[in-house]
Amino acid sequence: MPQLNPSPWFMVLVFSWLVFLTILPPKIVAHTFPNDPAAQSTETTKTEPWSWPWL
Repeated sequence: MPQLNPSPWFMVLVFSWLVFLTILPPKIVAHTFPNDPAAQSTETTKTEPWSWPWL
């Protein structure tokens, strides 16, 4: 039964992991987002209480 011979499939496994661990991570890390979030100001705004018209 040639399916049970691990020799060719082990090399396929090793080469596929080499591809995943050497080629793909730099491509994923180099990805940049097109819309970087803008930094919000740290100053707090003064809020005033709401004057309810029916009270």
